Amino acid sequence: MTEAETTSRTGKRVLLAKPRGYCAGVDRAVQTVEEALKLYGTPIYVRKQIVHNKHVVRTLEAKGAIFVEENEEVPEGATVVFSAHGVAPEVYEQAKARSLKAIDATCPLVTKVHQEAKRFAAEDYDILLIGHEGHEEVIGTSGEAPEHIQLVDGPEDADKITVRDPNRVVWLSQTTLSVDETLETVARLKKRLPMLQSPPSDDICYATSNRQHVVKEIAPDCDVMIVVGSRNSSNSVRLVEVALDAGARAGYLVDFADEIDDTWLEGARTVGLTSGASVPDDLVQDVLAHLAARGFTDVEEVVTANERLTFSLPQELKRDMKAAAARG
Repeated sequence: MTEAETTSRTGKRVLLAKPRGYCAGVDRAVQTVEEALKLYGTPIYVRKQIVHNKHVVRTLEAKGAIFVEENEEVPEGATVVFSAHGVAPEVYEQAKARSLKAIDATCPLVTKVHQEAKRFAAEDYDILLIGHEGHEEVIGTSGEAPEHIQLVDGPEDADKITVRDPNRVVWLSQTTLSVDETLETVARLKKRLPMLQSPPSDDICYATSNRQHVVKEIAPDCDVMIVVGSRNSSNSVRLVEVALDAGARAGYLVDFADEIDDTWLEGARTVGLTSGASVPDDLVQDVLAHLAARGFTDVEEVVTANERLTFSLPQELKRDMKAAAARG
């Protein structure tokens, strides 16, 4: 029996979201660690997970990267890479005090939010940072101007905010939030603070917005939505929430294909599939193979945007690569 005949018999299909998987910031961060390992040799230390994905971390560990929580765990004089999520200024000072060679793999879109925070703090604004408490990106941004920044963790937090001058207040956000929830939070804040200013440009990154948009498109047709991503990945967790809000009958987050429970697929005719911004596409292909083995052989890719953005490697790494190339 041909694949087409099998599909028509089973009536089972997969709606495959695009864009999905790696964004430009994640690609740059992973490449930064890989190039540092080639250039400087092992070990290379990485403060926090370079991106929030189990598979990526394990793969880099196998190549010689050592992941640590804080700079104190890095031997004096060694090389340390800061993760894509960004760090507070004090982390740079700690690295300097330990004579560490620091390579900053912060996503440029996160760096943009840091710059906004510094600018508005210098102009003596109160800054309302919409984000999730404890997330590395929030900790890093807050560290730029702790005396000016208040965290707003969702719409329900909006009513707890107090500011010095309601005419000098601005909101910024973590880059990986739910677009809809962030807009809801801003709307709640503006009810209390009509003069609340918005960031000069959208803080939620293009990749987060794009991945949520395509999920909204396909979710109403899906009996089950499967998102490939890790539980500590904010943007991956949001994709499951967005799918359910947009009409998917069920939604699940998995790191690997073998985590899919066959009971999830019972009675399902249409499965939606996407992945978070820190997920390599081979993990998605594994899920497609897993689903095909269970009769979901008709795969339709639904495309809502084409992403072409790329970011260059950190300046300090490019400089050393250029010097090494010159030496031959």
